[in-house]
Amino acid sequence: MNSSASTKERILTAAELLFAQRGFDGASLRQLTAAAGVNLAAVNYHFGSKDKLVEEVFRRRLDTLNAHRLAALSKVSGRADTTLDDVLDAFIRPALALSSDGSGSLFMRVLARAFAEHDDHLRQFLSENYGHVMRQFTAEFARLLPRLSREELYWRIDLVTGALTHAMSGFGMIQRKSDVSEASHREQTVAHLIRFAAAGLSHP
Repeated sequence: MNSSASTKERILTAAELLFAQRGFDGASLRQLTAAAGVNLAAVNYHFGSKDKLVEEVFRRRLDTLNAHRLAALSKVSGRADTTLDDVLDAFIRPALALSSDGSGSLFMRVLARAFAEHDDHLRQFLSENYGHVMRQFTAEFARLLPRLSREELYWRIDLVTGALTHAMSGFGMIQRKSDVSEASHREQTVAHLIRFAAAGLSHP
């Protein structure tokens, strides 16, 4: 990795930690430059503004996550034998795989901040760049649940997404036991979330 790329990564890593701890408004550029060991000119050179830095923190994780989600969805989408569990697995498993990595788990706290802080600029960025992913999943859910109105389906998907974000952020009551491996705990979480989400989506 060249020094320019190394500096950019260092800034992104420091920003991710600070945003997780203090939120987007609470983390100042002065704190960020101190944490990353760079000057303000380096931040401006690589990102141009704090808003663009926030966008890059999300892009660094979400590009990969959503590529994995869409690859998994493409294997089951439109098939006659596809089940609700299959689609939920494609949606949930890649996200939990990301959150199980130490830095990925930290990013999930940043993502939870995005939901909580109602940042209009960030919401527009996420919608413009990743809204197509949710639309593809929604189309498949609608195909499998034709009796649901579009409004009712949106409500249910929104609640499922909230439950997934909560599980990914590590804030919940269920913590991994010392005698359970990370992989086993993740599989348990995937299984519980799929059962919970499928029940909620398909409820009469």
